Amino acid sequence: MSRPLAVIIGAGVAGMSAAWWLGRSGWRSIVVERAEDLRDGGYMMGISGPGYETAGRMGLIPPLEKVSYAINENVYRDRRGRELLRLRYRDFLKDLPYLALRRNDLIRVLRDALDENTELKFGCTVETIRTEGDRAVVGLSDRSTIDCDLVIGADGFRSASRRLVFGEDENVLEHLGYRFAVFDVDDNIKLEADFLSFAEPGHLAEYYALNGGRLAAMHVWRDREATAPPRVEDRWSMLERVSATSHPMVRQFLKDGAAGDPPTIDSLTMVNLPTWHKGRFVLLGDAAHCLTLVSGQGAGMAMASSEVLAQELAAAQTVPEALAAHDRRLRPAITRLQQRSRRMAAIFIPESSFAFHARNFTLRHMPRAWLGKYFANSIRSEIDLVST
Repeated sequence: MSRPLAVIIGAGVAGMSAAWWLGRSGWRSIVVERAEDLRDGGYMMGISGPGYETAGRMGLIPPLEKVSYAINENVYRDRRGRELLRLRYRDFLKDLPYLALRRNDLIRVLRDALDENTELKFGCTVETIRTEGDRAVVGLSDRSTIDCDLVIGADGFRSASRRLVFGEDENVLEHLGYRFAVFDVDDNIKLEADFLSFAEPGHLAEYYALNGGRLAAMHVWRDREATAPPRVEDRWSMLERVSATSHPMVRQFLKDGAAGDPPTIDSLTMVNLPTWHKGRFVLLGDAAHCLTLVSGQGAGMAMASSEVLAQELAAAQTVPEALAAHDRRLRPAITRLQQRSRRMAAIFIPESSFAFHARNFTLRHMPRAWLGKYFANSIRSEIDLVST
C-alpha cells in the first residue's frame, strides 16, 4: 500500500516540522519553496514551552544546542548610553528549558533531520489548488501538477496559498502598530554584552553577539500604517530615518550594515481566521495564526502544531476530520497567545516619553519573582493546552 502524499507550501519552520512529523506518521511530502535554497541569517528567537517539548520528542535538542547561543542577560541603554535596566532570562524562565538561536539555523536542523520520504522542490511556486473528489490537485509554476491527499499552507503571514483557498486577506490581518527590521553586521565596535539593546520612545534597537565577530541586529519601531514592505532600495534609508536620534552606536551599525545585503523589513501583523482548514487544505504556523515576535512563541507553536496535525491524521478516519480536530485542539492555546500579544503590544515600545520612563521605572523596581512567576506559569499553561 502506497504512502499518502502531502504537498507542503513553504520551507520554513512550520513546513519543515510538518514534513518531519508526517514522515514519521507514514506520509510522503513534497515541500514547495519559492526561494532557490534555504536562506542564511534570520532573526534571533527563543524555543521554550510547547516548541521545546516538541523538539525534544523529535530528538533535536542536541543539534539545536550546537547552533544555539548563550544569551543570559539583556542590557538596556538609552539614546545617551545610560543604563536603563538589566533583564536576566533565568529571572523569567526559572527552571524551564530554553534555547536562543537563529530562525534559519532552526530550519536547517529541521531540514537535516528529514528522511527519504520528503522531497524539497526549490525555485517553484504554487499557482492553483483545487479539490477533485477525495483528492487535491496542486498546480505549480513549472506547469506540472501534483495529485495528493493533503495540502499544507506554511508560507508565512503574507501567505499566497491562504489567498488561493480562502480569498483575499480582508479582515484577516491585524496590524499591531509596529515595523521590524533585521540584518547582520560586523561587530567593529566590540559589543559589551551578548545581548545589548538601545531603547528610546517609539524605537528599540537590539544586537546579539554571533560567532565570527558578527552581530544579528533587529530594530522594532512604532508605525501605525499597515502598509506593504518598502522597496529594497528604500530600506536602509527608512532605518536611517527611524534611527536619526538614536545612540551613535546604532547609527554606526547602520552605516556599516549598508555595505552588505539590504535588511528584511516588515510589519508586526497577526493573522485572525475563524478556521485554518477547508476540505483537504490546512494552514500552519504564521500563515494560520501569526503570533509575531511579541509573543515569543511563534516558531515553537508552529512546531507543536505540526506534531498535533500528525497525531490527528493518524487518529482520524478522514483527512477533513483530522484537520477539524487539529483546529479544535490547538485553538485555545493560539487564542491565549494572541491575546497576550495584543496586551504586550500596547506596552512593548512606549511611544511617549512619559510612558517610556514609567515603563522602565516599573521594570527596574518590580520584584523579579513576580515577573518570573508570570512568564513561567504562562509557558506551562501553553504546554498543558497543546498536549490536552
